[in-house]
Amino acid sequence: MRYVVCIKQVPNTTEIKIDPKTNTLIREGVESILNPFDAYAIEEAVRLKETHGGTITAISMGPAQVEATLREAVSLGVDEIILLSDRKFAGADTWATSYTLAAAIRKLGEYTLILTGQQAIDGDTAQVGPGIAAHLDIPQTCFVRKIENITSCKATVQRLMEDGYDRVEMKLPALISVVKEINVPRLPSLRGKKNAKSVELTIWNADDLALEESMIGLNGSPTQVLNIFSPKH
Repeated sequence: MRYVVCIKQVPNTTEIKIDPKTNTLIREGVESILNPFDAYAIEEAVRLKETHGGTITAISMGPAQVEATLREAVSLGVDEIILLSDRKFAGADTWATSYTLAAAIRKLGEYTLILTGQQAIDGDTAQVGPGIAAHLDIPQTCFVRKIENITSCKATVQRLMEDGYDRVEMKLPALISVVKEINVPRLPSLRGKKNAKSVELTIWNADDLALEESMIGLNGSPTQVLNIFSPKH
């Protein structure tokens, strides 16, 4: 089995800087961390690997500094890391981001399950995971609190609801976004930290994924930020 975890590096600060020309976040030079919700996705993938075997591939899109977050994922149990990095990807909204991530997953070949965190703390849209599933035309279930059973062809999961949970059976391959109730993420092991230093980083750009500029980055984003301001108290 191959598990794919899509993770994001987010700013570790409340002092967010905005590019006045593009109205997008300036990430270069800003202290960043692994999106906290993605840690639960990584942990669940590691547990699946420990129980059922297989490998875990972590994918992230962003500038060169995202390599540190991908290597952190290795210290937590991920086997393979891929960075999608190209200036053409800059300014992507959730649609263009999910389109690019889906292209990378398609390039990987066969996979069993894609896992994402429920949302990123910088955007809070919870749209990228479902967007990936839509671009790949595969089943999806959001806000998963438990994986009850998984085989090579189907999975049964619990989807968190306001008044309890739904039990959902999905054909595989599929995508799930997980909530923090699903597990307690482990700390990096010494062996994991050692692996994180030596594992090979694969970097793909727009040409590697055969993507047209009109479909990615700011050019491929149907939604754009027109104005940013601080609310009056």
